[in-house]
Amino acid sequence: MPEPAHRRLETPPARSPWVTFTVCALALYLTTLDLSIVNVAFPDILAEFDISRADASWIVTIYNIFYGSLLVVTGKAADQLGRRRMFLAGLAIFAAGSAVGAAAPGLGVLIFGRAIQGIGGAMLAPASLGLLLAAFPSERRTQTVAMWGGIGALGIASGPSIGALAIYLTDWRAAFWINLPIIAGMLLASRRVLSETAKVNSDHRPDYGGALLVTVALACLALGISRSEVWGWADARTLAAIAAGVVAIPLFIRRQHRHPEPVLDLTLFNSRSFSVANTSAMVFMAAFAAYSLNNVLFLRQAWGYPVLTAGLLTALPPVTVAILAPFTGRSAARIGFRPFVVAGPLIVAIATFGFVLLLDGDRTPVTFVMVGEVVAVGIACFIPVNSAASVAELPPLRLSIGGAVNNTFRQVGAVLGIALLVAFIGSPETPGELVSAHERGWIMIASLALITAVIGLAQPALGKQRAPVAPTTPTPALTPES
Repeated sequence: MPEPAHRRLETPPARSPWVTFTVCALALYLTTLDLSIVNVAFPDILAEFDISRADASWIVTIYNIFYGSLLVVTGKAADQLGRRRMFLAGLAIFAAGSAVGAAAPGLGVLIFGRAIQGIGGAMLAPASLGLLLAAFPSERRTQTVAMWGGIGALGIASGPSIGALAIYLTDWRAAFWINLPIIAGMLLASRRVLSETAKVNSDHRPDYGGALLVTVALACLALGISRSEVWGWADARTLAAIAAGVVAIPLFIRRQHRHPEPVLDLTLFNSRSFSVANTSAMVFMAAFAAYSLNNVLFLRQAWGYPVLTAGLLTALPPVTVAILAPFTGRSAARIGFRPFVVAGPLIVAIATFGFVLLLDGDRTPVTFVMVGEVVAVGIACFIPVNSAASVAELPPLRLSIGGAVNNTFRQVGAVLGIALLVAFIGSPETPGELVSAHERGWIMIASLALITAVIGLAQPALGKQRAPVAPTTPTPALTPES
């Protein structure tokens, strides 16, 4: 009897797995590098284009909107169309977005370039992981994916320092054109060394309409929240934007119930661990994204540090997270998830509030770095364990889609976190106003971290028998998606 159409697979030719790993890991490095490299360029872009923080926040937000909303649908499309094909298309689109950003004459074109980058990144991430998993035997996949995640962690960790150095030597446009020669080399190498993976023949297309709907919903919510300080919370434009985003949510959920290839598989939420972990991830990532941007802006604007100094002062904590994450993941395998997903956000909340108590207009960089290291410990306690909790109750065949959904929730949180930060900071002008504005930002961030800790109390206390799947994501942007 022939196999059903949706299960027939094409057999790809063999290729060296480590060559595939190098190409795929480098692609992930680029997508995560662009999550952090733009933060350090933010003040220079503000100055050149003479724009408000609310307008400029879209440089960061739009990337997260497209990246997060398209991850699942591009992963399913890669399965059907071919992961190598999707990977090459993603590289080309990411390069196009980088070129547009580098040459942008104004804010509108720059935001458009970032949107293109987000689409390319959403195509690259699941396709690269799919190619990686197909290249290695099953007994080596956990170790390989963990290494792949470590490369992604390096991207986020090195973003501020690489970006700061490039911008210091040239200008903020280096944050975009630095991608182009790397991608050119990757395109040449990919065509030579990557093999097409098995394709899943399905009678149904991925839910592109659902992906568009969630993209519009996120954009409307981000617009209403981020512009509230400019328009006013009671302004018709603010209310209309937020209302449009809120109304789109039940429409999206209804579509997911009906579509055969939904963006968001709602049956995954039958797992309590999955539901709690994704809610926690969204709130915590809102805090994390706001924290990263708030700290860079504080160093550049309130303390007036040059770009290179600001990049160096913010480079160490992400490295600390990447180093500690594997240890917290293994510890959670022995004692369970709940202690880490509660204690981690509590540490972040207390340490972030420490910024408010210990920092003012006088420069104290050692204190800044030391408090940042405490925050890094809390982040390392939460992120890898919560990522493992999100998939711990799922059957093996649903691990990839569960990880992709978890990554989507994190990107949604990042969008909302940046929008909230912009609303809380407002439009300070004097040095005293700048310090007060960033203190409000830290208080908001600490509050979100506390909410995450409370949510974490609902996480099932899984122990050895239901220990976490080996953590593959030491940083917020890294979960297996395919």
